Amino acid sequence: MSSDELAREICRYAEDKKAVDLVELDMKGVIGYTDRLVICTGNTQRQTKAIHDAVLERIKAEHGVLPRRVEGVESADWILMDYLDVILHIFTPATREFYRLEQLWGEAPARRYADQTGE
Repeated sequence: MSSDELAREICRYAEDKKAVDLVELDMKGVIGYTDRLVICTGNTQRQTKAIHDAVLERIKAEHGVLPRRVEGVESADWILMDYLDVILHIFTPATREFYRLEQLWGEAPARRYADQTGE
């Protein structure tokens, strides 16, 4: 599975759990440790955990892939799921505003998930 396909699947599963403001950053040529960053927001810690659970279960069940590393599930303000070629960041609104990853990686081409689905 390519990094583009994996990122699209992650976005689809996150959207199924009502993740908002889904953004995909193309990190090829910007950094060397991943191809894509997917960033999304859950309105509450409970929702960020639900997004995490859905992505974990569905990527494993449908594609046989597990993340190399997962961090932040306990606090659930910022959950990071590292699939090597794609890294998913699931934030609560305040935490996303504080860290501002889109601005940090402003030179990377960004695409809103709605742009990928034609919505």
